[in-house]
Amino acid sequence: MARVDFYQLTRDPAERVLPALATRILGNGDRLLVVAASAMQRQQIDEALWTLQPASFLPHGNAGSPDEAIEPILLAGTLDTAPPNHATHVALADGEWRDEALGFDRAFLLFDNSRIDDARAAWRSLGSVEGAERHFWRQDDRGRWSEIAS
Repeated sequence: MARVDFYQLTRDPAERVLPALATRILGNGDRLLVVAASAMQRQQIDEALWTLQPASFLPHGNAGSPDEAIEPILLAGTLDTAPPNHATHVALADGEWRDEALGFDRAFLLFDNSRIDDARAAWRSLGSVEGAERHFWRQDDRGRWSEIAS
């Protein structure tokens, strides 16, 4: 069964949210593929993984690099259902749902208000997919996340 977590970004952009998600994923011994079509967004995510939490560096690299297979977090412009780092989790940081994400144990769709209609369409579509478990999270004014639907 694939779990899909929808994260509505009402306060912070994806690059500020991803380090906390990645920390939990790595803490559980899992690997993460982060997908963002925009090279600029991937660069912002890369910088955030280096600097957002000064006490802890999150090891990561870019798809296509010589070390991609050993990276716990791999940044990519496209979704590879068999990522070189053997990730079991995927974060769709650009807010674009891709059905291939259902091939992972857990998928995170991070979207802001500009992609809310797309996220709603993906939510409805996944409602009829057997084995897809949906969860919806929203950030409050203080940056804390609350689950509002499953």
